[in-house]
Amino acid sequence: MSLSELVPPKKRLTISADVYEQFKELLMTGRMMPGEQLSLRTVAAALGVSVMPVREAMQRLVAEQALELSPNRSMRVPTMTVSQFREITSIRINLEGVATERAAKSLSEAELRRIVQLNEDFSEEMASASPNGARLITLNKEFHFAVYEGSRMPMLLQLIKALWVRIGPILNHDLRAGSARINERVAVSHHSQLVDALRRRDSDAARIALQGDIDSAAQFIISAHVLVIADSTNKTT
Repeated sequence: MSLSELVPPKKRLTISADVYEQFKELLMTGRMMPGEQLSLRTVAAALGVSVMPVREAMQRLVAEQALELSPNRSMRVPTMTVSQFREITSIRINLEGVATERAAKSLSEAELRRIVQLNEDFSEEMASASPNGARLITLNKEFHFAVYEGSRMPMLLQLIKALWVRIGPILNHDLRAGSARINERVAVSHHSQLVDALRRRDSDAARIALQGDIDSAAQFIISAHVLVIADSTNKTT
């Protein structure tokens, strides 16, 4: 009897959706690196599920260009060129800027308190003697999405998540690498400016602070030479 016969269809669908969401979280938080090869069996063992829902989740992510098939037919996290990174950053600045503007006007007091607490946790971790890169990345992601969720724009939130899934493996390079931006607490400064603007319900200032945060991280990543310089399609003839 096959696995598909043993597991009821609804249960299989639930497991597949759960694995898909876990995969997206791993990509959004940069726990998978650009170019990393992914084994179906290894991932399935790590998640405690069978190979089938992992394969289904991977196929969905390939369709969304968050994963790709390597020449040997295995799955891998795509690398990203400088031009692709710049394009996605430009889109993020606009979309996440809109979400932040709306959030400044529509956040509840409870939501604002959560954002303030996340910012304090992020700042404390950044100020520690040996900042935990994984925790910084998680707190950074939670902080940003706590703001975006406050926009009350679910379709916009879906678009932002899709961009983070695509860019996540490289997005947090500075936090993961223990860069000068950590020592100089650059992200803390931008986050604090954003929180102050949200408290004042100043949508313009909130958008400017958010865009400064995105842009400063992007400029560091580009300068760190961790991206592919040229697109494979840009070949001379």
